[in-house]
Amino acid sequence: MHFRYYANLFLVLVIVQVNAQSLLETSTNGGKVKGVTNTDRTVTAFKGIPFAAAPVGELRWKEPQPVKPWSGVLMCDKFSASPVQNTPVPFAMWTEEFIAPPEPLSEDCLYLNVWTPAKSPKEKLPVLMWIYGGGFVSGSAACAVYDGEALAKEGIIFVSINYRVGVFGFLSHPDLTKESGKNASGNYALLDQLAALKWIKANIAAFGGDPGKVTIAGQSAGSFSVQALVASPLSKGLFRGAIAHSGASMGRFSKKLSDAEKTGIELSQKVKSISIAALRKLPADSVWKLASTLPYGSFAPITDGYVLPDDIGSIFKNKKHNDVALMAGWVTGDAALTGQPKSATEFKAWASATYQAKQSEFLKAFPANTDAEALQSQNKLGNLNFAGYANHVWATNNTSNSYLYQFSYVPTDKPSFPNYGAFHTSEVPFALHTLSKWNRPWKDTDYAVEKAMSAYWINFVKTGNPNSNGLPEWKKYDASQPIMELTEKPVLKPGLFKKEFMVLESVNR
Repeated sequence: MHFRYYANLFLVLVIVQVNAQSLLETSTNGGKVKGVTNTDRTVTAFKGIPFAAAPVGELRWKEPQPVKPWSGVLMCDKFSASPVQNTPVPFAMWTEEFIAPPEPLSEDCLYLNVWTPAKSPKEKLPVLMWIYGGGFVSGSAACAVYDGEALAKEGIIFVSINYRVGVFGFLSHPDLTKESGKNASGNYALLDQLAALKWIKANIAAFGGDPGKVTIAGQSAGSFSVQALVASPLSKGLFRGAIAHSGASMGRFSKKLSDAEKTGIELSQKVKSISIAALRKLPADSVWKLASTLPYGSFAPITDGYVLPDDIGSIFKNKKHNDVALMAGWVTGDAALTGQPKSATEFKAWASATYQAKQSEFLKAFPANTDAEALQSQNKLGNLNFAGYANHVWATNNTSNSYLYQFSYVPTDKPSFPNYGAFHTSEVPFALHTLSKWNRPWKDTDYAVEKAMSAYWINFVKTGNPNSNGLPEWKKYDASQPIMELTEKPVLKPGLFKKEFMVLESVNR
């Protein structure tokens, strides 16, 4: 009797153990993959899964192609190479936790990472796909603050992806336009992101995810990418929600294909050729160095007629975007990225030249009677131009629920490190629950902000609504224009920037 009892107990333990490890190995449309569990065996991470063929050789500057299938089981226990970029080094407020690993860097970078808490493919968990920032010229899914374990522990599947940046992600050229078969070229980075979404649609069920419950999210260039994907007809049906951190524009990506092609010709002429073939023959680092001689911003999303059939502002204002649930916002330190401050005299002169007959109306909302007042107005305007005003336009043209926020919390200082305030990107570790990956002497207030903010994000991914019991109510964006102020304690602020938004609508007509 005792033997039978212990035999049955042993069998139960074996079954439990097998079930606990059931997703250590699973199948994708490229082949089998094997991941690694975390220390408490609650999450399995699959790092470095290829989602498209390596964009090298003749595939350089082409739409991503299907991944080449592999035999056997691919061990996915480490991040892939990051995309080719300048050697990543910490600078200003962005310490190593926010920066891509210095190596390896490679054109062969189209890989993604999956953190799943599922023990069975039948669980159908919601999915969050994260798109990194970096000004479209740098970045990596391997940045420490993008780790997906903490959110996965809360019952979602976290997917982070790589995409091509700089000249490899956004080169237009007449030859490329002709060979594409779409009469378009230049938005390869966005096509990489679309390929990752299609991979999720086809494969995430094998990791316990629901392909019908996908939310995309990104910060800075990743946020502009989110907006572009929402605007693109190519992404219809691939996601149901969007989270945009510090980045949206109703006119920034208005560069036409013909103008972008001129940049491509200028680059090819640097190797004494007007053909794309000469650039394809060069090593990747040589291409990058040549491209670095062109002005900053030469390589970014464009209106190509394919991925983006029209200017982004027109797409949203004409309500031709993918109408999905939205959560969007900005950080008070975003304004620091919008240029050197002007004196009161300089600011008023700029307002006169920019808005002409409407300058008085503009200066009532953004006054500049003193240098201090002008600086305050410029900081406000900088934040609204960087993301706030575009998010307002986006939300008011959305039928689905929209939620806007402003992050103003100042993270605890690191000793002997300058205080940069609520700086651009500082909100990401709070939203993704990754303060543990950021080396600072955190206090209870930091952890409280992290707990509340990440809870809002998790709720939104799960339901399309950030609210749940125990959190201050976050009302959807409507005529009262309530914006959630994310600081030591979340505070809803109806009408925040309402006057400024009205003035910007008027002067920008």
